[in-house]
Amino acid sequence: MKYSRIIGTGGYLPEKIVTNDDLSKSLETNDEWIRTRTGIGQRCIAAPEQSTSDLALIASQRALASAGLAPNDIDLIVVATTTPDMVFPSTACILQEKLGITNNGAAFDVQAVCSGYIFALATADRMVASGMAKNALVVGAETMTRILDWNDRGTCVLFGDGAGALVLQASETPGILSTHLHSDGRHRHILSVPGQIRDGRIEGSPFIHMDGGAVFRFAVRVLAESTEEALKHNGLQLADIDWLVPHQANSRIMDATAKKLGVPPEKVISTVAGQANTSAASVPLAMDHGVRNGCFKPGQLLALTAVGGGFAWGASLVRW
Repeated sequence: MKYSRIIGTGGYLPEKIVTNDDLSKSLETNDEWIRTRTGIGQRCIAAPEQSTSDLALIASQRALASAGLAPNDIDLIVVATTTPDMVFPSTACILQEKLGITNNGAAFDVQAVCSGYIFALATADRMVASGMAKNALVVGAETMTRILDWNDRGTCVLFGDGAGALVLQASETPGILSTHLHSDGRHRHILSVPGQIRDGRIEGSPFIHMDGGAVFRFAVRVLAESTEEALKHNGLQLADIDWLVPHQANSRIMDATAKKLGVPPEKVISTVAGQANTSAASVPLAMDHGVRNGCFKPGQLLALTAVGGGFAWGASLVRW
């Protein structure tokens, strides 16, 4: 039986940084209010000329360098994004062209909002494990600040832009142990961008709308449940988790999830203070942070978990 393993990581955050103090100049808010409720201190914002695929390109190049692979070694690209470059073609196809890949491997997008990276990882893992691909580039990339209402302090303080990437390679030994995915469209109204393009015009609101309290309650429950589901599937216990790598929604959600799972704070990868919520990019950015800071040791068990609008959520167990 074949498996897939992570052999490289990369991340990219735009150069422009907007602090909480910067936001307080135009919003009725302040640094203490934002930090107390979210743990966020700043966020990165893409330059006007930067597209989502541009962010993905830099993260992907860094992941390829980490893996020691050339672009044409990649025969599968899966991009998780809520903010694609355009309606179509997919951001993955645009990224494939920008990387100079000419071997005609498959490239496509996955849309599950903040949980999108878990869905993309599950898809790529199964394709590699089945022999459909040998080397997969799995990317989460977002320009979330372009769908924010900067007058709505309940949402605009929460999000940032960025991209993260992992390279998966076929292996005889388990890397991705299993991934467990769920969706429940009955909750779609508590977090959404209800606008749409029709007849050349935007109909409805093109900005993020969120019921923060409802999202918090739902997120904490399903993040813990999906992680426990993954552990049970693999015959493992909560105590076996060496690192929790959660979606970086806000510190309160992550702290509550870790407490439910019995994971101590020092074993939780947290990047939200400096990056805010980068949606589908947050888990791969957190993974890259862990790698570059020497957190993960061979043989350790990593629990990746995320939840996003839809509602969609899931968890993946990774043997490093």
